[in-house]
Parts: sequence; structure tokens; C-alpha cells
Amino acid sequence: MASKNRAALITKVLKVVKKHYKPTAPPKERSLLENLIFSCCLENSLHEPAEKVFHSLATDYFDWNEVRVSTIRELSEALKPLNDPTEAATRLKRVLQSVFETHYSFDLEPLKKQNIGVAVKTIEKYNGSTPFIVAYVTQQSLGGHSIPVNQGLLESMRVVGVVTDAEAAKGAVPGLERTVPKNKGVETGSLLHQLGVEMHRSPYGPTIRKLLLEIEPDAKDNLPKRPKADEPAPPEPVKAPAAVAPAKTAPAPAKAAEPAKKPAPKKEEPAKPAATKKPEKKPEKKPAPPAKKPAAKAAPPAKKKPTTATATKKLVKKKPR
Repeated sequence: MASKNRAALITKVLKVVKKHYKPTAPPKERSLLENLIFSCCLENSLHEPAEKVFHSLATDYFDWNEVRVSTIRELSEALKPLNDPTEAATRLKRVLQSVFETHYSFDLEPLKKQNIGVAVKTIEKYNGSTPFIVAYVTQQSLGGHSIPVNQGLLESMRVVGVVTDAEAAKGAVPGLERTVPKNKGVETGSLLHQLGVEMHRSPYGPTIRKLLLEIEPDAKDNLPKRPKADEPAPPEPVKAPAAVAPAKTAPAPAKAAEPAKKPAPKKEEPAKPAATKKPEKKPEKKPAPPAKKPAAKAAPPAKKKPTTATATKKLVKKKPR
């Protein structure tokens, strides 16, 4: 993008934000550490709730070391007025922990005596620091000309065409500091920050749409779009592999059925001798009725015949007499 075109678009953005927002300036007597902590709270929220939260942290906790050792859940409760309490609590805890591990204290004033480039690199190395935090501390405590840019402002600049997608991914707006004079840096940064907060708070809302279209009417196609209702459809491809799985298990029972057929003929073999044994038992029971011996008991009347024979014999013996 040509520098003249970019500068013209930035000027147009500043003209619109001045029309809709009022600048706010933070207290100047804060130390470098306090500005570092305040920027952790301010990044995605307006100045008023950020000031309220910062005052609560400074008064409700014994010192910044107590804030450092607090859990993210506890800090999230204290940072509830912000738009992103959990994210801000995570940034704050990580930055304080990194400061303590780097310097073994919470006194960062010696950084002001160093070269501004060295001090900026030191702050960039803190775990949890973001480009917004580094730029804010550079502007407020190190006396450098740097305008804080959060993710909402980057997206707004991308929509109106000030930066490309690649430049937005790097987290910077080239030419912003050249377009804005240093003595207007704090005021301009405050106005642009409010635009970025609105984009972060409600990217699909009518307020941010009107502001961006007022800056660039041709940016309608670049506006953030709500996710389509059809997006929950991805569970369907998950069902497809589930249907393939049972198809693979189907042959398994078929194989199990094959050995079931082999023992079948083995069962038929013992069935044959069982059939032969049954007829053998039946004829053994049938001859039992003819073997009735009570008929033999009726034979005694036949024994009476020899009694008659003996009687004749006796008679025969009597004749010679």
C-alpha cells in the first residue's frame, strides 16, 4: 500500500474517532511498574473500568507480591469490571511473576535510566507482555513515541484498509507514528483505543459497523461476519467413521459361526448309538410277561394224578390177598 494512501486513511480514521469519542489521559505520577500493571488491565477495556480495577488492586492487596501469588481465579474476581477479566488476570499474573524472576524486586525505575531501546527489549521479554503493553509503557514511562494498538484496533484498521492481513498478523500499524505527531500521541492513542475496545466488545454490533462504514463506505465486504448456523454440521463426518467400524466387526461373528457348524456333526455321531440302545431295552422288557410263574403254580392239580396211580397200586397189592 502506498504511504500517501495509508496516511490519508489514517487521517480519515482519526477524524471519525474524534467525532464520536473523547480523549482520556491517565495520571502522570505513576511509576513504570504501575503503568505496566495498568496496561495489563487496560488492553481490551475502557479507561474508567481499568482505573477502578487498578485502584482495587492497589488498596485491597497488601503489596504487588500478594497480587503475584494470588490465583488467576481470585484475580479474575477482582477484575470483573473489565471486558476480559480472565485474560487480564492471566496477563497480570504472568507479568508480575516474570518481573520478580528477572529483578528479584518490583522496582523498575532503573529502566528509565537505560537506553530506551534496551528498556523496551527488557519489557518485551517479560512473560505475558503484549505489543499493546510494551507500547503503552514506552509512551507513558519511557518517553518514547509509541501508540498502543490492541487486537480490536488492528481488526478495525484491517477492515477499512489501513493495514493488510499480513501486517495485521504482525500486530503493528505501519506509518501510524509518522502520521500522528508525538505531542498528540497520548490523545490519539486514547481515541483509537476506544475504537478498538468497541470492536473487541461487539464485533458484529451496529455501533462498530456504522463507525467503520463512515470511515470507508466500501468496506462492507470486509466487516466481521457472524458464524453461520450451519457450522454445527461438522458432527456428521464423525458419524461416518462410526458406521464403518461396525462393518469391520461384522465379519468377526461370521467367522465365529463357522466353527459352530463343525461341532454339529460330532453331536450327530453319539445320537446313533443312542438310537440302537433304545430298541435293545424294549425287547428285554417284553419277554417279562410270558415269564409269569404264577401259571406254574397251577400245576399242583396235576400232582393229584399220581395220587390216583398210587391208589390203584395199592389196590393191586390187595388182590393177592
